[in-house]
Amino acid sequence: MATRSMTSSAPEDFARALTLLHSAALRPEIRLTEVPAPTRIAPHTVALTADVLADPHGEEELASGRFVLLHDPACPEPWGGAWRAVTFARAELEPEFATDPMLGEVGWAWLEEALTEHGLEFTCEAGTVTRVISEGFGAMAERPSTVEIEIRASWTPLDDEPGRHLSAWCDLLCTVAGLPPLPEGVVALPGRRR
Repeated sequence: MATRSMTSSAPEDFARALTLLHSAALRPEIRLTEVPAPTRIAPHTVALTADVLADPHGEEELASGRFVLLHDPACPEPWGGAWRAVTFARAELEPEFATDPMLGEVGWAWLEEALTEHGLEFTCEAGTVTRVISEGFGAMAERPSTVEIEIRASWTPLDDEPGRHLSAWCDLLCTVAGLPPLPEGVVALPGRRR
């Protein structure tokens, strides 16, 4: 993975984090792509987008999102540590979810469960869960209404396992995409990277 900060001056712990992100265990339905990282938030950053595909070899997208790992050895006070994961996940839902009053709480619980099921330590979690209802009018009146969920979240990893944080976030993406969890004892093979 090439990043904005992968130079000889990049700290060893950030270089290690990149290696761990590379080796993260992902479900085969995940297509992961590196994208330009933000440049003003932290001295060292990496950004990845992910698509959840209905078929690992197909193109039908069920969910998409972005995972950004920030590293600032100065430990900014709001972060509560030197690392920060900043994420976004989006997927279309069934129309009946449009009026579900618990959708926000359920979406946030999916994130927390993904992190805790991976045994991760984290703090300073924050975010929003948004439902987006799109209705067509005029020339688009015949288009059916759609409902999407958007989960924007950030947290400070307290462990040395950025690859596992990426894996947990990818599990969240698969959950919002409607994929069933992997059965107990089944290990995900590395996802396809571009």
